[in-house]
Amino acid sequence: MNYILFDSVVRENLLPFAHTRPIADIRCGILTMRERWEHLLGTTTGTLTQGYMQACFEQSKTASDTIYINGAVMCNRELAQQITTLSLNETLTKDGTVIAARIRNFDGDVYSLNVAIGQLNVKEYDGKIVQLSNIWDIFSLNETAIKNDWPLVTQDKISAAVPDGVIVNGRENLYIEHGAVINAGTVINAKTGYVYVGKDAEILEGSMLRGPVAVCEHAVIKMGAKIYGATTIGPGCKVGGEINNAVFFANSNKSHDGYLGNAVIGEWCNLGADTNCSNLKNNYDLVKVWHEASQKEVNTGLTFCGLLMGDHSKCGINTMFNTGTVVGVSCNIYGGGFPDKYIPSFSWGGSDGFITYRFDKAIETANRMMGRRNKELSAAELALYQYLFDNSTKQ
Repeated sequence: MNYILFDSVVRENLLPFAHTRPIADIRCGILTMRERWEHLLGTTTGTLTQGYMQACFEQSKTASDTIYINGAVMCNRELAQQITTLSLNETLTKDGTVIAARIRNFDGDVYSLNVAIGQLNVKEYDGKIVQLSNIWDIFSLNETAIKNDWPLVTQDKISAAVPDGVIVNGRENLYIEHGAVINAGTVINAKTGYVYVGKDAEILEGSMLRGPVAVCEHAVIKMGAKIYGATTIGPGCKVGGEINNAVFFANSNKSHDGYLGNAVIGEWCNLGADTNCSNLKNNYDLVKVWHEASQKEVNTGLTFCGLLMGDHSKCGINTMFNTGTVVGVSCNIYGGGFPDKYIPSFSWGGSDGFITYRFDKAIETANRMMGRRNKELSAAELALYQYLFDNSTKQ
């Protein structure tokens, strides 16, 4: 059977993170949405996403009989089993949300797929589903996701030993991949939730982790860091200072002191030293954030909501972000005072105002940062970013 993860109608609610990736490649928990599906289905998956970035992601294996899966829905064992039993021209739904559909010989884009699914026979799922519906769900659902991912990544495996000089409370809830390094003086409280330390990750001296926390492959926790749950430090990220209920996707840095809470940081971002991010309004009111697709503020229904930063965006030292700030893709932010609560993609500036970040300069910066880890933007990725630049609501 061929499986393809598709972008559902909630994509517009997941900008700026869905600007540069399918919903399926958003990280929430230890795993991305795709990794979770692939683990439980026991196979790789293809992608059906927006036309401008389809070339960056394999669509299918050209099989005629395909099950299309909503990339915004979190997989569990029961769902994976239910999906494999779908009949041809049947869709699995829950309270109006399409979970999956089985179609033969479909050859269209993601919009045509959503239309085609509406014409299929409906099978109602009688269990509960969890899905990403808004950008703040990425950190709000992170505790649930880490809890659900824990048995998937630890099943039938034996944790590496706790090194000498490391203090652990709740050893049964700590899993250390072989190859990970935890230096003496680290304190880990896993009584409050699972703590996962990935292969070749390193936790430096004096760090304090309070679960649930996921430190993914090749991530680094800097000396004296204070990491509260529910936090995910994605692959290749380097973090320090104080972090609470934040999700880092991959290869992003917050290496120095400063506070970050109830936040989502995309890939290839860098937060300068002493960057601080408010996550609570002074009047304790509910936080509103900018909804890019509708060009208006929406109420999150949350008291705590911090910084939401898209891929390749960066800020200078001592930057201050207000509660519920949304930063687009490839922004460069610096200077004193609080910048705007919504910073469009390819913006350059700060509280004194913004100009458009020249495309060639933005790409040069992206490739310099990626080059430090022996990576660079592909031709398909360059075309993706060119499309975003040409179609962004810039200053």
